[in-house]
Amino acid sequence: MRPLVIALVVVVAGGIWWLLGTRGNGPSDRLVLYGNVDIREADLAFANSEHVEQLLVREGDRVHKGQLLATLHTERMAAEVAIAAARVAAQRAIVARLEAGSRPEEIRRGRDEVAAAEARLDDAQRIHRRTAQLYQRNAVSKQVLDSARTALDVAQAELRASQETLALLEAGPRQEDIDEARAMLAANEAQLALAREVLEDASLYAPFDGIIRDRIVEPGEMVSPQTPIFTLALTDPLWVRAYAPESSLGRLRPGMAASVSTDSYPDTSYRGWVGYVSPTAEFTPKSVETPELRTRLVYQVRVHVCNPNDELRLGMPATVTIPFDGSRSEGDRRIPTCTSQGGD
Repeated sequence: MRPLVIALVVVVAGGIWWLLGTRGNGPSDRLVLYGNVDIREADLAFANSEHVEQLLVREGDRVHKGQLLATLHTERMAAEVAIAAARVAAQRAIVARLEAGSRPEEIRRGRDEVAAAEARLDDAQRIHRRTAQLYQRNAVSKQVLDSARTALDVAQAELRASQETLALLEAGPRQEDIDEARAMLAANEAQLALAREVLEDASLYAPFDGIIRDRIVEPGEMVSPQTPIFTLALTDPLWVRAYAPESSLGRLRPGMAASVSTDSYPDTSYRGWVGYVSPTAEFTPKSVETPELRTRLVYQVRVHVCNPNDELRLGMPATVTIPFDGSRSEGDRRIPTCTSQGGD
């Protein structure tokens, strides 16, 4: 029995050694890795706080970039847009009035007032001269002469005032007043643009092609910018997150061709390529490493994969095979795509 037990132990030990030696490494001309399908996700939310009006998609729906997904109640936002538009219209009228200056009718009226003031001044001067002559002959009292002088001074002041008013009408508004009105118009226009932006943000659009993974709220709920509405899964690019041993890093390069298979579709091979190799080990190594421990370190590898029939799902276990003879040349810096890989 002892030789039989020894032979059995040797066979088992040899099998374990062979399994550990081939797992993750495969034949020398290819590298076999094991991982899971991974995708990027985005939580979509409105930029405003309001009640949800309608939700247009459900879990599992495939959406395209720019597609309308949901809307909010917009009555309050539309009213704010109308108020801002009215303010802009009123301020534009003020700016136009200031820029146009005085109307011709106002200038003509100012000139007429100057002419009238000149006539009153001429009359006051004649009265004052006659009164002064009479006063010299003692025909009138000093009070009458003073009244005539006062009337002359008033006529001169009225003429100066009417002339200055005419000058202001001909010069038009001050440039500072025009600049102030223009600045106020710019502020009102900015407020209108903001109100319109808020109204546009009441509609939620898909930022990219993908699949609705979660529908988190329902119509009628009050939401805010911190409230996710949908979780959108990005279906392109799709990759397999795997881990490569340190001993294989010397032969692993981004852009190398790869094939991916899953247990769900064992007869299907998906084309792919190495998209990313982590520059650091997945786990923090010890300060002192023996050669045996260093070979056990693993590095994250992302293998982009084409999924034409939408068969791959998030978290699905996958096997990645990378033939080392399929590495691209050092001079080829083009980013592979499903089209450039020759289809699926």
